[in-house]
Amino acid sequence: MKKIQEFKGQRLISVQEVLNWTKAFILDRKARGFSKGTIYFYRMKLQLFLRFCELQKVTYIKEVTPVFIRKYLLHLENTDHNPGGVHACYRALKTFLRWYQIENDLTDWVNPIDKVRVKNPRNQPLEPVDIETVKAILETCKNDFTGKRDRAIILMLLDTGMRISELLSLEHENINPITGVVQILHGKGNKFRTVYISRKTRLALRKYIKVTGGAGRLFLTRYEEPATYSTVRNMLKRRASLAQVEQPTPHQFRRLFALTMLRNGVDIYSLQLLMGHADLQVLKRYLRLTRSDTLEAHVRGGPVDRLM
Repeated sequence: MKKIQEFKGQRLISVQEVLNWTKAFILDRKARGFSKGTIYFYRMKLQLFLRFCELQKVTYIKEVTPVFIRKYLLHLENTDHNPGGVHACYRALKTFLRWYQIENDLTDWVNPIDKVRVKNPRNQPLEPVDIETVKAILETCKNDFTGKRDRAIILMLLDTGMRISELLSLEHENINPITGVVQILHGKGNKFRTVYISRKTRLALRKYIKVTGGAGRLFLTRYEEPATYSTVRNMLKRRASLAQVEQPTPHQFRRLFALTMLRNGVDIYSLQLLMGHADLQVLKRYLRLTRSDTLEAHVRGGPVDRLM
């Protein structure tokens, strides 16, 4: 019989060697002091890889070939993962396999990931969630527990531009629902930063906190367990279906935050600090989207067409 094992609280059929090495890889990340968000990223992405290995009955690293990796990436595309999500899974797998090679001193081993090329979507402009979509989804949030929680999550994502991993790691002590000051203790790169929420978001958050109390992890499931990425993704899927709009990803709220701040005149250096970017390269992708704004402005006010 196949042995049932756990990988971050979720039960998986054992994939033997592959599973054991992914667990060892996560342990190595922890021992080296990687941030909780980074460890969460690797764990979630490698869990997808483990499930595909189980589906294909692959149990050993030697069975992971370039063809197998390409099939895995195509599988992700066919299961509602956008290009950014597919590339994130590719990066996590690449890091894992290169770690495995070094860990085992495999100087003669040809790493299969080296033969797989994936288009990097980072050079493409990032599309934000449409504000009308946000409004429609918020209309589905009623006055029950999940409605109050979901409204608070949506507004906080939009109001702060924080990453979903940062939002899910928040505890009550990290946020002041009166002043709106939010402390992100372990952002990307394990960096600390402060962000802020506005009056409407503070009000929504206080209504939610009245239901859950004021200790421990901020966002919970209805079973009083910490909310996960799947919790938020499924929530957005359900809300979008109710509102009859296209389902947004959590990261699209971060994009709308950035683009709205830029359009409202916030300087890019302040925005860089609020979003926790190490440099301005990522923000340049948001800036590209504002070119459509300048085009519309010229159409409205171009002197030749207007005066001649």
